[in-house]
Amino acid sequence: MNQSSSASSAPSGSLDTGAPVGCRQGLLALSPVAVFLGSYLAVSVIVGDFYRMPVAVAMLLASVWAVVIYRGHSLTERIETFSRASGHANILYMIWIFILAGAFSAVARHIGSVEATVNLALNVFPPRFILPTLFFAACFISLSIGTSVGTVVALTPLAVEIGGLEGGNVAFYVAVILGGAFFGDNLSFISDTTIAATRSQGCSMSDKFKANSWLVIPAALITLGLYAVLGAEAPAAVVKECANPWLITPYIIVIVTAVMGINVTVVLCLGLLSAIIVGACCSVSLLDMATAAGQGIDSLGQLIVVTLLAAGMLGIIKAAGGINFLLQLLTRRIHGRRGAQAVISILVAMVNLCTANNTVAIITVGSISRSIASRFGVDPRKSASLLDTASCIVQAIIPYGAQTLLATSLAAIPAAALLPYLYYPWVLAASLILSIIFLYPRRLN
Repeated sequence: MNQSSSASSAPSGSLDTGAPVGCRQGLLALSPVAVFLGSYLAVSVIVGDFYRMPVAVAMLLASVWAVVIYRGHSLTERIETFSRASGHANILYMIWIFILAGAFSAVARHIGSVEATVNLALNVFPPRFILPTLFFAACFISLSIGTSVGTVVALTPLAVEIGGLEGGNVAFYVAVILGGAFFGDNLSFISDTTIAATRSQGCSMSDKFKANSWLVIPAALITLGLYAVLGAEAPAAVVKECANPWLITPYIIVIVTAVMGINVTVVLCLGLLSAIIVGACCSVSLLDMATAAGQGIDSLGQLIVVTLLAAGMLGIIKAAGGINFLLQLLTRRIHGRRGAQAVISILVAMVNLCTANNTVAIITVGSISRSIASRFGVDPRKSASLLDTASCIVQAIIPYGAQTLLATSLAAIPAAALLPYLYYPWVLAASLILSIIFLYPRRLN
């Protein structure tokens, strides 16, 4: 995520996880997540079709269940708890991004910017290099701007157009962008996950960057090589001449301003304004562009509904003690540095699964992770790296994460369609596990 966040640095000490939560109460508090996963993923797997079960319906069932099981409060109080979480400033900020992204994407497509950019890319790079080029571009942009959301907005429309060529696979190309987007979200100096991880663990960003590089860069290089091999099977594309090279301007503006570190909402506004100006210069009707923008916003309606429902459901889970239960459960038995590192990784991963926000997950477990690291001799640079990496892995693979929902909404495909093609998060997960088993880098262990 790219919202500004701050995480207070708590001193190391006792592993205080708040008020004790009983096993039965804790499992009940977490049950909405199981309801969602059961109604969405399980049903989709059983029927063999990820298009059959709408994610909004699954999230609605889970949200209703969360309200039902939140005991000891009146119905009005339960709904108020749900609504406060849904109306949080970070959630509404995300919705602003979704709306602007939908409008920009639709207008750019309507005036021909996407097709012109794709044709340029196909002219410059042979088909076999398109996959690694897209992945490298996503890694570079996300590292530069520190946000996976901005990267998804900038590159997903291009991936959709290229994947839609004859013999292509839209879900595969979108998954390439999503994987690369989390490279920078995890590693960038200006990423809010980096800020939260380093402040909560008491280390500098440069030290965390060096420690994190041992996990992230090998995973990215392996994934890049994999895409280079798979790119050899890419179908030959019919390249058309771009009648008006100025049509590429909106995407150049979006990518350049994003790399400059400008706020993503400003980036999208500039992109939308430039698309309107270019379209008007190319004799595209302003009313037609307004119609396209409206259709783009409408296409993200389900994403906005799912975001609001998920935020409310997860707010109730936290209020009911679900997060505290996870903390108590996972910190009960820790033995040695390997065990401590594994628990830190599992803690943030489980909380991220429940909150669908990697920055919030890091902030939630940051203090207790620092206590674990201090007690068992884990270097703060390594614990910060583990927090950031594990949370980004989970955020990349959950079908209800904001980045996945945004990418698949722009591509008009189901969220779960990306799962078979998300190579980078799994390679990164393997890198993280190996770093714990073999305690590398050695200078941090």
